[in-house]
Amino acid sequence: MTRARQEAGVPGGVPPRVPLLLVAHGSRNPAADVVVRGLAAAAAVSEPGLDVRVCYVDVRGPTVGDAVAELVTQGRPGAVVLPAFLAAGYHVRSDLPEQLRAAGADPGRFPVTPALGPDHGLAAAAHDRLRAAGYRRGDAVVLAAAGSSDPDAVSQVRRAAGMLGTSVGRRVRVGFAATGHPGVGALVDGLRRAGESRIAVASWLLAPGVFQDRLLASGADVVADPLGVHPDVVGTVMDRYRAAAPAAARAA
Repeated sequence: MTRARQEAGVPGGVPPRVPLLLVAHGSRNPAADVVVRGLAAAAAVSEPGLDVRVCYVDVRGPTVGDAVAELVTQGRPGAVVLPAFLAAGYHVRSDLPEQLRAAGADPGRFPVTPALGPDHGLAAAAHDRLRAAGYRRGDAVVLAAAGSSDPDAVSQVRRAAGMLGTSVGRRVRVGFAATGHPGVGALVDGLRRAGESRIAVASWLLAPGVFQDRLLASGADVVADPLGVHPDVVGTVMDRYRAAAPAAARAA
């Protein structure tokens, strides 16, 4: 049992009448939706009776407003809102709160947890995915994220790289698949020119899609799968939920 789970109280968690609203970015790639819904299903299994819902801040529905309205209509005017993002950039700090306000969500009844990442549980999942892909001790390691123009979000990815570095026993560099520098392909090339014989890329992505495809095309010797529905990711979801649910229950 993790420290967060111990602090949450009884092992069985909190009353199931407090739903969990898992909020993701949204993607046109159906594989991304499969992962988010897989996380929701795994969370429901780990907390029997828990009502877990999925919504998105962009691209696809249901929207945050849709999810809040449905809960209220069904007589459940509250939920723990968990941003399923690996760093707290614009969507977490600005977009999600604005959408909750527009939906009339009471902040006491709809508390927003910290973003899913960075977290030691997710770093452990990234390490596990890396080993499964063929990583060898001593390989140069790159943690590859989507990227962000938000310096705080970039800083959080670098924190995650530090967590992963503790596991692999050497410095982990950060590369980006979209926004930000260095790009993961350029970083892999630079490491190769610097004399690294094997380079492994750890995916700091939740689901497959165009960004993961860019990691696969980076020229690295090893490219790990996205974090996906890894047990440590599910555990982090539940840690976030159990820490916030008692306050939501009291406000109900």
